[in-house]
Amino acid sequence: MPPVYGFVNGIQTENEPHSTPMLKEWRDAGLPLGSHTWSHMNLSQRPLAEWETDVLKDEPILQSYMGNADWHWLRFPYLAEGDTAEKRDAARKFLAEHGYKIAAVTMSFADCVAKDDAAGVAQLEKSYLDAADAYLGYARAMSKALYGRNIPYVLLMHVGALDARLLPRLLQLYRERGVTFVGLQEAERDPFYKNDLDLSLPANPDSLEQAMQARGLPLPPRPNLDLDVNSVCR
Repeated sequence: MPPVYGFVNGIQTENEPHSTPMLKEWRDAGLPLGSHTWSHMNLSQRPLAEWETDVLKDEPILQSYMGNADWHWLRFPYLAEGDTAEKRDAARKFLAEHGYKIAAVTMSFADCVAKDDAAGVAQLEKSYLDAADAYLGYARAMSKALYGRNIPYVLLMHVGALDARLLPRLLQLYRERGVTFVGLQEAERDPFYKNDLDLSLPANPDSLEQAMQARGLPLPPRPNLDLDVNSVCR
């Protein structure tokens, strides 16, 4: 498997200090870290200057674990890149000035951490894998409508007990669907992500759905899975 980036909210080293050793274990396993801002701040809901301060506050912890390795990848919390074009452009300018690249996302699903609810776990596990399968097909349908090919998808997942439990089955599912695995840096060399690597370029649609809408193409049926996330996740 290629290296997987873990995107860090530094505030958790204060809120949940017992979780901090996981950062060292992650790095000891040869896996890189990137920024998810200090406090998981939503750029679309907060002033730009406050968000910029939050990004910079996350840097020392990344530097301490990554050293000279490349930690200048940022994943926007909530995938929110700003509620106005002006704010989005200003955030891109700020990130470019500080050497960042945007870790765009083109595939995700309703992964979550199971509560201590044995009755719901079996259904949750099935729903988790069904969702992964359905959203893979959804992403592929959009990519082929747009480009006639599969772009390298960037999958958003969360680190949690359920994810760890189901990861072997999830990877096997993807392999059965013909998926091969590459790292973030290789995936985002694809032309689809060009404007996320070179932030001097204007912002492009940041998801396959937005790209479809920009081209006036009809979206494929969105997966409608019977998963009551609130009842089994926290």
